[in-house]
Amino acid sequence: MTAIPDSNSTAGSDLEAARRVLAVEGDALGALARSLDQRFSRAVDLILHAEGRVIVSGMGKSGHIANKVAATLASTGTPAQFVHPGEASHGDLGFITRKDAALLISNSGKTSELTDIIEFTRRAGIPLIAITGGAESALAQHSDVALILPAAPEACPMGLAPTTSTTMQLALGDALAVAVMKRRGFTADDYRVLHPGGSLGRRLVRVADIMHTGTELPLVARDAVMSDVLLEMTSKRFGCVGVTNEAGGLLGVITDGDLRRHMQSDLLKRRAHEVMTGKPRLVRSGALGGEALRLMNQHAVPVTCLFVIEDDAVGAATPKPVGIVHVHDCLRAGVA
Repeated sequence: MTAIPDSNSTAGSDLEAARRVLAVEGDALGALARSLDQRFSRAVDLILHAEGRVIVSGMGKSGHIANKVAATLASTGTPAQFVHPGEASHGDLGFITRKDAALLISNSGKTSELTDIIEFTRRAGIPLIAITGGAESALAQHSDVALILPAAPEACPMGLAPTTSTTMQLALGDALAVAVMKRRGFTADDYRVLHPGGSLGRRLVRVADIMHTGTELPLVARDAVMSDVLLEMTSKRFGCVGVTNEAGGLLGVITDGDLRRHMQSDLLKRRAHEVMTGKPRLVRSGALGGEALRLMNQHAVPVTCLFVIEDDAVGAATPKPVGIVHVHDCLRAGVA
């Protein structure tokens, strides 16, 4: 019969191993942060000045890191592509053009499969950035900028499996992507354009993307009689109507609650400005859908609609409404 190990002792051993790995890799990342110098900024310059793409390559575990770094660059506004070094030697060097920059990742800097890419970039005058732990390696010596990883033990208990080294490679690749993104002035709107699907895309939906505009807006003049106000509310089906002045500025809103509060025999003969609630809640057209939901729900009595104004109209006494957004619009867009 196979002996079943004690679960408590096994769990304790597992946690000890996990914490040791995280401590070793955490220390290495701290050393990496302290080691950065002007070479990092020069690498950012080379990426920014490339008219084409950033070609990222590496072999083995470093290749997996290179693939992820290329994806991160591409998703944050820097066109990038992973090229496998083995395939590059058999025709895929054709992916690399003189308008590109190259980013090669190798812990030792002696990866033989990278030789052809290194030689090609030198012959074609293509900027070459290296991420390597080998300061004296061929990769470091032949690159335009070498970002050297500090010496650190692998977290593998045998010191063999790439663990700490790949963690530093990935972190440094992320640092490059973020620094380039910041220099480009890459915004949340830019990010949303590149991430239209999935939860990220839904979280970055703007009010302007989901609001109703033009003839869909439920609006009446301040002196409109309430019989006309009711017709406007009924036809537009938002459960509210905006009250505007002669210049089209929003003075207030009339909701179902306002109708109930003023339910008297002369209601239909009264004027809109006599029934409306002033200082309505508004949302910017450039705000995210999540902000619109927060504004709808932040008071004791939630509302289901918000009138939308342009970003530069915030603070105006009577801003002109450019749209209206309903809570259902947010939910249909996946904003929650």
